[in-house]
Amino acid sequence: MSRTARRMHELLEPICLVTFFADECNEELAALGHRTYWDGYFASRAAPLGRVSAEVVHAAFYNFADGEAARHIPSAWETIPPEASVAARERGSAASLRRILGDLAGTPGLVRAADLTTKAATSAPMEGRVMYAGMRTVEVPSDPVARLWHSATMLREHRGDGHIAALVGARVGGTEAHVLSAIAMGIHPPESFGRIHHLPKKRLAEVMEGLRKRGVVDADGRFTDAGRELQQRIEALTDELAEAPYEALTPAELDELVAELEPISARLVETGSQ
Repeated sequence: MSRTARRMHELLEPICLVTFFADECNEELAALGHRTYWDGYFASRAAPLGRVSAEVVHAAFYNFADGEAARHIPSAWETIPPEASVAARERGSAASLRRILGDLAGTPGLVRAADLTTKAATSAPMEGRVMYAGMRTVEVPSDPVARLWHSATMLREHRGDGHIAALVGARVGGTEAHVLSAIAMGIHPPESFGRIHHLPKKRLAEVMEGLRKRGVVDADGRFTDAGRELQQRIEALTDELAEAPYEALTPAELDELVAELEPISARLVETGSQ
């Protein structure tokens, strides 16, 4: 089943990425009054949790540097209710999907994909899944395109919660996780990775030195054998922890969902979800 979880992640991730890569979501959030991309990002993604503190958002998101959440939370909600940010994110993301998918957006196959994705996304236990539980409190849209995006995003947050559990169990912090991802993607030096390159050089040096002392990376900033095994173990456990939603689908439904999602995902991959 973990292979199913990995395959579904590959198919659903391009749907979720329109939120971050395409223009429409950012435009909707800016129209509400969010001043920057990151104001809108933190406000709209954290909004299902309610008006929680920056500390809670930092803990739930896990992989942002100290103080980054506090630059946007709770100030992003002072004049814009969380509910408005959630709705704007949904509108913008659905609009991006309609534009990119074109003729595919109105097909029975997309409707079926939305229905099956929603069945999976609303079937997993919520215990220990903070971001997923927050998304479960948001009403599932009736529009098929919006419903597909919403349910794919629920599954993304469910997987993300499990990934954080795997990282915590492996004693890998948020910045360290970005380093491991960068090395796995072939980015060298890993400190140049776009998610962390802006951090203070002293902080990045401390992270790299800590990973070297653990035997995870070598002097050149590449995986040791132990580091490669650690990264693969985290990914394998992430896949295992992402299985639960898909247990709600029969084997025939899973096959059908993969078949319906493949052309949708392929179209999005072609455009970089932009």
